[in-house]
Parts: sequence; C-alpha cells; structure tokens
Amino acid sequence: MITKKELDDLVKEYETIDFIKDDPIQIPHRFKTEEDITISAFITSCFAYGNRQVFIRKLNELFDKIDNKPYEYIMKFKPDLLKDFSYRFSKDADIICFFSKIHQLYKQGNSLKELFKQYFDGDIQTMMQAVCDYFYCDCNLTQGYCHLIPNPQKGCAMKRMSMFLRWMIRKPPVDFGIWDFIPQSELVIPLDTHVARMSRSLGLLKRSSNDFKAVRELTDTLKQFDVTDPVKYDFALFGYGVTHKN
Repeated sequence: MITKKELDDLVKEYETIDFIKDDPIQIPHRFKTEEDITISAFITSCFAYGNRQVFIRKLNELFDKIDNKPYEYIMKFKPDLLKDFSYRFSKDADIICFFSKIHQLYKQGNSLKELFKQYFDGDIQTMMQAVCDYFYCDCNLTQGYCHLIPNPQKGCAMKRMSMFLRWMIRKPPVDFGIWDFIPQSELVIPLDTHVARMSRSLGLLKRSSNDFKAVRELTDTLKQFDVTDPVKYDFALFGYGVTHKN
C-alpha cells in the first residue's frame, strides 16, 4: 500500500492553482460572488461526465447562452435560451427542467446552500437523497434528466455531487470553502473509474464495484491517513494517475 508520506507529497504537488486550468472547477473560478460560484459549480458538476475536453466545451457554450451570469439567469429564467441545447443523454427539455428546479428554489427565497444544509444530519448520503428527491419532484424523469441528478437510492457512487461538495467545503486555493455546515471530515471521495483504478492498484480499495459502498470503503481508508480531511487525497490519486500513465 502507498504510504501517507507518498500521498501527502502528491497532494502538495497537485493541490495548486495550476490544477484549476485543466479541471472543470475552472468554470466556477470565473465568478466572484457566492451565489454565482455556487450555482455555476452545481451546474458544472452535474454536466461533468464523459470526455473532459468535450464537456468543458459544452459548459462554455451553456454559460455563453446565459451571458455568464448564472445567478441573474436563475432569478429571471428564460427557458427559450436553452432550447436546442443538449449534452449526450440530456436533451433541451431535460436541461430546461433542471434549470427550472433551481429557479423555483431561488424564487421561493431559498438557495442551493439552504437545500443541502436543510437535509444534512451528519450523513452525506442521506442529504444527497433529499436533494435528489427535490430535483425529481414534478419533473419528467427521463434518462437524460436522471443522468444530470443520479439517484443515491440506486447505490451509485455519486461522484459528481461528491465533487461539488468538495468544491464548496474544502478551503482554497483549488476549492472554494464557502460552505461551513459540513465538516471536511464528513466529505466522501469523488469516485470515478480513474480514481477507483488507482486506488485498487495502490491497495487503498478492495471492493470491485464502483458504487457508494466503495466510496465509503475508500474514504474510510483515507481517513487513516488524515481523519480531518480525507478527501484532500483526491488530488493525490489524480496526481498518481498522471505520473504513472503506463
């Protein structure tokens, strides 16, 4: 198994400002206000699947459509701007419904922060389920819509929502640290096929399925290296993958 020192050294190498330019987090880093950052980060995380270069290009196109003013667009919400915009499984009707749910939240005087905060009782998965339930209510649950907001009830890894929470909770320079109601110690690792493969090769993960049980197992293992901030090793696992391509 890889040592704590080796992982910590990789974190120091990769958790730098230079990480931002090639990562989807580059998009919310364009914004300054908390609501613009939060809304853009949530949207970005939901679309962050498939080929990285492709989805970043599509996200640039999407934010151009809303004039790079996410909070203002959500408050005014003009669905016509999203017509004919699609990404892989998600058609324009799916994306319009997704934006509509965020609009409803803010028009009611609520926010994404309050939605997550309301349902956090110490368990990340329970909170994720409640957020999913909000987005599934009164929407046509097509494959494309459900791919934007996966259902934790199905046991999936919830990689993109875990990544969004890392962005919101962990401190800069890469992450934003603008939410304080979830301790860093309670975050879970954003598990995709790449991180899972690296984790198994390093002896950090035994479970063969890339599901939420694997997320729990890997996060618990990483807590043995840092109980207060296990998700910082997301950077180390990424870094190991880059430096050991072969």
